[in-house]
This record gives sequence, structure tokens and C-alpha cells, in this order.
Amino acid sequence: MKQRLHYAKAGTYAAMEGLDAYVESCGLERALIALVYLRISQINGCAYCLDMHWKDLDVLGETPQRRYSLDAWRECPYYSERERAALAWAEAVTRVAESQVPDAVYEAVRGHFSDKELCDLTLAVAGMNAWNRLSIAGRLTPGEYRPAAVAS
Repeated sequence: MKQRLHYAKAGTYAAMEGLDAYVESCGLERALIALVYLRISQINGCAYCLDMHWKDLDVLGETPQRRYSLDAWRECPYYSERERAALAWAEAVTRVAESQVPDAVYEAVRGHFSDKELCDLTLAVAGMNAWNRLSIAGRLTPGEYRPAAVAS
């Protein structure tokens, strides 16, 4: 497929990059956010973002086992309770039209995240969903992304 929208040329990326900068500096663990981003991209079927976050997690030292088992995280022993809470929250917020973010998911995540952390996690989830939609709509080409640590 040919890319059909060029967000950088349109200036669209500037707004999204501001959101990303906030999330990167908010204090949540970088690997946790990247894991959540990969899971959201799996749910949304965003090939560009799947490639990106797989590579980012590799640079962060994440094991292949935890990456390729992510879509079955509930059945795998490889994730901490905090990660499980974040993944459940990310899934519920991503699928908000289906489930309205159930109270049980909220209660479970509250035991692992402070108010600020949960607000920041929710913003990160919303941002990743926006990135997925931009990437899918624009038909960005998977495989072209290079992590900053590798590219520099």
C-alpha cells in the first residue's frame, strides 16, 4: 500500500509529539509504556506501530518471549501485577465503546497506580490510540522505523 497522508508536512505531528514528550517525562516506566503501546497496537491492528514498539522494546532490553506472548498476557506468568493492571486498563480504555471501562478494571488498577500515574497512563493510552488511527489512515509503511538509540 502506498502512503496517502504526510502528517509531518501538514504539521500534525507537532501536537502529537507534545503529548509524547509529556508521557516520556511523566515518571511512568519507559518499558511499561512501550509494552502498553505494543498491546494497544495489537488490538487496533496497526502494522506500523507494531513494528515500532517491537523495536523499541528490543532496545529497552525486553525479552522476545514477553513481546510475542503479549496478546495472551492473561495466561502467561511473564508479567508483573503492575504490568497486568496497566494492560487491563489499556485494553479497557482502547475498547471503551464496547465496555465503558468496567469498574472492576478501575478497582484493580487503583492498587498499582497513584492518581497521577493513572491519569498519565490514561493519557498515554489515548495518545497511542490516536497514533494508531493516524498511522492506519495515512497508511504508514511498516519496517521503516528505526529506534532513536539505534538511529543515532
